[in-house]
Amino acid sequence: MSALLLVTDLTYPARGRRYGDEDAYLSARLRESFEVGLCHPLDAAALMDRFDVVMVRNSGPVMNYPAEYAAFRARALERGTVVYNPLGGRGDMAGKQYLVDLTTAGFPVIPTVDKADDVDRLPEVETYVVKPKAGADSAGLVFTTRDGIDAGGDVLVQPRVDFQYEVSFYFVDHRFHYALYAPDPERRWELTEYRPTGEDLAFAQRFIEWNTLTHGIQRVDACRTADGLFLVELEDLNPYLSLDLVPESTRDTFVDAVAASVRSLLG
Repeated sequence: MSALLLVTDLTYPARGRRYGDEDAYLSARLRESFEVGLCHPLDAAALMDRFDVVMVRNSGPVMNYPAEYAAFRARALERGTVVYNPLGGRGDMAGKQYLVDLTTAGFPVIPTVDKADDVDRLPEVETYVVKPKAGADSAGLVFTTRDGIDAGGDVLVQPRVDFQYEVSFYFVDHRFHYALYAPDPERRWELTEYRPTGEDLAFAQRFIEWNTLTHGIQRVDACRTADGLFLVELEDLNPYLSLDLVPESTRDTFVDAVAASVRSLLG
């Protein structure tokens, strides 16, 4: 039986989410298929050589330990360590630059620029959002007027969007499993089941295909406006899964798919 190191911070204080509970459940289920060990992200580089695969889960935003995460990535790439999700993701795993790139490429994403000279490309609105490229969980986010925008440094600038609700689509490899949404925009983490249309799934699948990851868990976060769905974030590093909010049958199917995906990655 292959050995799996699950990287998690069981005590990370995530607002509206219980990281520890989700990973305790996930590790128990994965024990049906693997020998499982858990470790804090700061210990991953030192321990990973003892395992066949390293699964990065609810380990908190890597902006809290950038040097250690960079060392983990470098060591894993140097030694050919099998990491799940694989380290070639083009979404949040690689930083927020993809939001600028997708805007330039004409994808349905909240318009995003990262240079002062490009602010004129954004729609005219009353309020803009300026946030760090390396940010997460709204850290460093600032609301401002157009005249107050400071696009210097590693920041992103977006128009503040008037949306009806946020919705997340959850995938294993390239297969959709379930969707959840927050009917009240002011209560982001009060989620309930969402029944996507074929058009919704085509929207989400487009970003999964763009990311080119053959294996892994991905969450496509979007917002619904009067003009349709727009990408907010493509989370391909350690997306929280809200497994406690889905029916048991959906949860079982999802975890079974994750185990099969890891086995496939190991070959």
